[in-house]
Amino acid sequence: MAVEEFVRQAALANAYSHNGKAHVGAVLGHVIAKYPKLKSKIPELKKEIEKIVNEVNKLNIKQQEKQLKKIYPEYFKPKEKPKEKELPELPNAIKGKVVMRFEPSPSGPLHIGHAYTLGLNSEYCRKYKGKLILRIGDTNALNIFVPAYKMIPEDAKWVTKNNIWKVVEQSSRIKKYYRVAEELLKRKFAYVCTCNGENWKELMIKSLPCACRDLHPVRQLERWRAMLKGDLEEGKAVVRIKTDLKHKNPAMRDWPALRIQEAKHAKTGKKYRVWPLMNFAVAVDDHDMSITHAIRMKEHRDNELRQKYIYDYLGWKMPTHLYVGAINFKDLKLSTTKTKQAIRDGEYSDWNDIRLPFLRAMKRRGYSPDAFIKYSIEVGPSEADKTVTKKEFFELFDSFNREILEPIANRYFFVPDPKKIDVTGAPAIKEVTAPIHPDKTARRRIKVGKNIWIAMNDFKNYRNKEIRLLDLYNIKLNKKAEFTSKENKEIPRIQWISDDNIDTEVLMPDGKVIKGLAEGNAKKLKIGDIIQFMRFGFCKLDKKDKDKITFAFAHR
Repeated sequence: MAVEEFVRQAALANAYSHNGKAHVGAVLGHVIAKYPKLKSKIPELKKEIEKIVNEVNKLNIKQQEKQLKKIYPEYFKPKEKPKEKELPELPNAIKGKVVMRFEPSPSGPLHIGHAYTLGLNSEYCRKYKGKLILRIGDTNALNIFVPAYKMIPEDAKWVTKNNIWKVVEQSSRIKKYYRVAEELLKRKFAYVCTCNGENWKELMIKSLPCACRDLHPVRQLERWRAMLKGDLEEGKAVVRIKTDLKHKNPAMRDWPALRIQEAKHAKTGKKYRVWPLMNFAVAVDDHDMSITHAIRMKEHRDNELRQKYIYDYLGWKMPTHLYVGAINFKDLKLSTTKTKQAIRDGEYSDWNDIRLPFLRAMKRRGYSPDAFIKYSIEVGPSEADKTVTKKEFFELFDSFNREILEPIANRYFFVPDPKKIDVTGAPAIKEVTAPIHPDKTARRRIKVGKNIWIAMNDFKNYRNKEIRLLDLYNIKLNKKAEFTSKENKEIPRIQWISDDNIDTEVLMPDGKVIKGLAEGNAKKLKIGDIIQFMRFGFCKLDKKDKDKITFAFAHR
């Protein structure tokens, strides 16, 4: 089947199941699921989808149904649930024996970039009934945001659906690092270097050893103790792992493993002054914690080679390493440092400000952990770098979340920017019932009073046209709103509000606040409930006051 033909099928099916209006994001999600190789051509694909969706949305429901039956009759047959995409097999994995880790820095809470790699680790552990360790890499006292110690485990447990086996802080393991360092020094696999940094680099470029390299182990241990006791100043000594001085990559030659840092640590204060660098800590931790598999960004490939020296020297077994490409956003900032400053400056309220791409902000908006998991599985352990715009990412990601919310989110009326209309000639109706959800038998009761409000946009767009007030009756918007009939005809359908209502605000991800009225049934909702305001979008109840409710907007 040609891609264009499938796009038209998907657009018609989406429109037919959503009151005649197809959504580009939903159609895009279906197309990518059918043709995953098109992920690299999303901008061009999206233009074609927009064109077809616009054509489909100009048709009325009956015309859409007729075309759908002609080109996609299978749509109306009972459907088998499609098989969920699965992750490829994990090399060297034994069910029940897999142990993996995810190691973020406590510089801030987790963002959507973290969620991809964390999701892969989590789902592989789930697939193989393994264990996932959340390891907080806090060996650099200058890069610690204290609240992150609490926020990171909360975020990780939420986005993995409680698939974290245990949480470990590297700062609690300093003595273990010291023992390994001393072992390497004793066995001549490491040395304490006190050389001037620039002079040492010049020697390495020439593949020449410095004067410190071949000192006797007794002398090395004396220097090591001087580092620990404070007899050597910060910046004056570093423990280096011996490697091949003729290695083709100068950066691999005698890499640094531990250094002096006098800054007060958030957890240990001034108790320790010698701290491991990332490669040394990771190698020791992976061995001690029996890590079997590690998934990291491919920029860490050289770090695996550095760590292998320690494994070979001490006779340890290396984990199996897998690498993934980066997801580069053209117009989405994921920097914790810049976000911290922006929060201090009052640009954002906190880390859960719904304008931010951090997990706690996404949770506040109504995104499901299952959407993040689905995204990780969909992209998979691919080494290909991906460059996307914020809009492209969210169109695909929203389609995953929409699939999750559609079957469970109850429907309600919300009228943004309400315009009061006087309906003439209407029958006296005190109450109507409407479906709480298209797939549920339960119905909600909506009281009908003297006053009717509709959205200002609908008032402008449907002037001099006949429209249906959903589940109530039909009117024609002339100078006054004139009742026409109760017949459920194929005409535009819009939501409405009567006297039983509540003032409602919706916080939007672009920083705007949309004000309007929600039907009275919304008063019964609880904080955290995720619902769909019809013809508006999915929202999560964020705040509830006596006379007003506030929602965070997720997506359409």
